[in-house]
Amino acid sequence: AVKKKRRPRRGEDFKFREAFIKADFWLLWIVYFLGVGSGVTVLNNLAQIGLAFGVENTTILLSLFSFCNFVGRLGSGALSEHFVRTRTIPRTLWMACTLIVMVIAFVLYALAFSGTLYVSTALLGICYGFQYNLMVPTASELFGLEHFGIIYSFMLLGNPVGALLFSGLLAGYVYDAEAAKQGSSTCLGPECFRLTFFVLAGICGLGSFLSLILTIRIRPVYQMLYASGSFRLPRTSDH
Repeated sequence: AVKKKRRPRRGEDFKFREAFIKADFWLLWIVYFLGVGSGVTVLNNLAQIGLAFGVENTTILLSLFSFCNFVGRLGSGALSEHFVRTRTIPRTLWMACTLIVMVIAFVLYALAFSGTLYVSTALLGICYGFQYNLMVPTASELFGLEHFGIIYSFMLLGNPVGALLFSGLLAGYVYDAEAAKQGSSTCLGPECFRLTFFVLAGICGLGSFLSLILTIRIRPVYQMLYASGSFRLPRTSDH
């Protein structure tokens, strides 16, 4: 008798073409794309943002973002690892939480209240680190390690695509339009990026909603993987 090979279930090893057609794969990619793409937009334009807000030494802003990015990556690993093993909470829940914080950060950027520039930059740096770091173990837990290299590499495509769309097109167009209104090639004032920040806030709001949907979908997978404190349990679930 010829035994028909079944397709892998979530939590098992997927080939790239098998993962590519899964809704969870694209939900994770879109959430990562929206979060990291909006974060890298600020990173790419942080010097111009600082100058527009009247900051003379923008190196401090860049250093603050980089340090908080490190804190976010370190903290995301410790936080998600604790709750995934004690409460079987999917890591994507923390992606949703950081996207909500990013909404607040972008709104603070747009409103340009006195003294909030450094606070917004710190929050965004931490959340950027969270987003970047949480995608890696989530992809391995959902789609396995056998073909993780190509799956992870495709997920990383969200970074340059986000930079192209949100930074190169959106932020660049808004900045140039405001600079033209001022009759200069350099734009000064919070209005230089205000529209961009509001759009990015909406993008992160959408990302948080999609991340919650993904969390609900994959919760049974994490219960299967971590319910007994071990990473891999016998495959008795159809999830």
